[in-house]
Amino acid sequence: MDYITAGESHGPSLIAVVSGVPAGVTISTTTINADLARRQSGYGRGGRMAIETDTVTIKSGVRFGKTLGSPLALEIENKDWENWKERMAAEGAPPADLTLEHSPRPGHADLVGALKTDTTDCRNILERASARETAARVAAGAVAKAVLAQLGVEISSYVTRIGSVELPQKEIERKSAVFSKERIESSPVRCPHEETSLAMVAAIENACEAGTSLGGWFTVAATGLVPGIGGYAEPSKRLTSSIGAAILSIPAIKGVEFGLGFASGTLQGNEVHDAIICSDDATGKIQPVRATNFAGGLEGGMTTGETLIAHAVMKPIPTMTSPLGTVNLITHKPVAASKERSDVCAVPAAAVVAEAELALVLADAYLDKFGHDTMSDIIAAFEHYVARVTK
Repeated sequence: MDYITAGESHGPSLIAVVSGVPAGVTISTTTINADLARRQSGYGRGGRMAIETDTVTIKSGVRFGKTLGSPLALEIENKDWENWKERMAAEGAPPADLTLEHSPRPGHADLVGALKTDTTDCRNILERASARETAARVAAGAVAKAVLAQLGVEISSYVTRIGSVELPQKEIERKSAVFSKERIESSPVRCPHEETSLAMVAAIENACEAGTSLGGWFTVAATGLVPGIGGYAEPSKRLTSSIGAAILSIPAIKGVEFGLGFASGTLQGNEVHDAIICSDDATGKIQPVRATNFAGGLEGGMTTGETLIAHAVMKPIPTMTSPLGTVNLITHKPVAASKERSDVCAVPAAAVVAEAELALVLADAYLDKFGHDTMSDIIAAFEHYVARVTK
């Protein structure tokens, strides 16, 4: 599976085209819209979320609720387009009163994008570099989740830190690092610990009053995986590299780690690696499993069968109501950076986008292993593989 998105933040719509989807996958706009709503949620979101209510329209690739085996085209309308029709028109002359964005915002793609594309109007850059584009990724990821669901895989995420407020490690079960969806989604910041959640909300309120923004950490996890997905023989097949690249492609993500991650470098080998033991599953079959899950469900670039656990860090959003200084690209004089409508904190939303990216990578790896054409054949190959590795 692969995807590509198109569309500007204030254009008519966002579009995702998802290719390589096998026939026979159950797809529901209700399910996709639920993930789109989760991406829009979270305490600290900005004024744009009051305008948009993201819903998807399936333009191709699905008939009577089942995929056809052809590319899916998914569209999400931008309601704010009504306010930007003249300034973002695809054709015709620009309006006489058009204000150009000559002052690049520090921390954004504005300046380097303008230099790269030979323009002094940062609007041409910021419209596409905007995190608004990630709505299309979430729609594409929902398709990947639907594929994985038929193979027993579920993906979730939650926030572990906002600013200086962190979920206590004692609250996290190291082997699975998974909480119930009810605990996560009932929190205004998608943190599954009520006391920590309230402290995070207070930190966001303080940042808002100060005219600044906050970043944080989140965890994304996949359960129900079978061992041996991914590959060790070629760098591009290692899931550590493909998952890391996918999550790092999300705007403002500055680091990704798996399992113990960077802490592995501070410990001895016997404190880092997972002993292998034999275990009976529910059917009485004996199979090798890991006694712990310090590796985060990946060894040699492949799934171990344990929960896949990835942690990521998001920097504070660069657009602030008390902006940093910059320079005007025409006059070269110092000015305050422009202020687009923006969030104070978007860590909860970034975690939902990371779910989509993880789902897309895992679905692609599963299809590489078990086939691409139709889910009935894929499930048959999958069941044969499971029977072999657990006998």
